[in-house]
Amino acid sequence: MQVRFREIDPFNCWIWLRFGEVPSQGERNYVDGIFDSWYVLGRLGGFNAENLQVHEEGDQLSWMSYENDDAGSVMPALMHNMGQLEYQQAWARCWIDLGTSDGIALDVLINALRQLDSDLVQLEELLIGGANEDWPVEEHPDSVFPGMG
Repeated sequence: MQVRFREIDPFNCWIWLRFGEVPSQGERNYVDGIFDSWYVLGRLGGFNAENLQVHEEGDQLSWMSYENDDAGSVMPALMHNMGQLEYQQAWARCWIDLGTSDGIALDVLINALRQLDSDLVQLEELLIGGANEDWPVEEHPDSVFPGMG
């Protein structure tokens, strides 16, 4: 799977996937599950690079001292909204408002999609940002999770 970045507006970002062939309903379900899970984690502030205490500790996690006060003092990093995943032939796209979430959010999504490509679904390309000329984009798609946007 090739990963490419185009012009990105974090508050109005399209993510595009190109499959090796038109995805089956089962393959779509895997992709939908990844995006839904990713969004929920982002909506709950899971992608906050200011609080990566366990990651920064390295491989010596036994008896690690977690600094709860430090964790509580960082600015929230929340995704704001996500549109429905849409499919057209061998393409899928999803609109996302990344809000104040950090770049780690995109790394997590890329890692999950790379593993999906390796194990289950042939993904040719992941494009982050921009628009495809042959598939016009809307200004503000509906949220996947009404009431959460």
